[in-house]
Amino acid sequence: MSDWNQRIIDEFRANGGQVETAGFGRRLVLVHHVGAKSGTERIAPVMVIRTDPDTWLIAASKGGAPDNPSWFHNLLAHPDVTIETPDDGVVPVRAERLEGEARDDAWARFKETSPGFGEYEQRTHRVIPVFALRRRAAE
Repeated sequence: MSDWNQRIIDEFRANGGQVETAGFGRRLVLVHHVGAKSGTERIAPVMVIRTDPDTWLIAASKGGAPDNPSWFHNLLAHPDVTIETPDDGVVPVRAERLEGEARDDAWARFKETSPGFGEYEQRTHRVIPVFALRRRAAE
């Protein structure tokens, strides 16, 4: 998976956020997150839904795997991160895990945007977490 992720990261950066692989287009961000245990910075390409100029939604779907992606745990431990975006460059954000109705509404948006998310939901017994990444002031 890390080789695939690196290819996506390289394509994102080489083409100003446009990723033709898997038809992502301009619907990805690169999440720079810090390992909850290791403290090491990592980068994860994640599909995004932008809800307003200062908010991006991401879902910890992991293709419907039975466990959450590592970045999920890292955002809970270290919610102040940066993202690389196709339109705004590098943006400092705070990750907020959505709960209840807010999560359900956001998850419905993912399934409307891409039918694959509905398939991921059917493959797993877990409730797929959704985060809102909200712009914060630069440090």
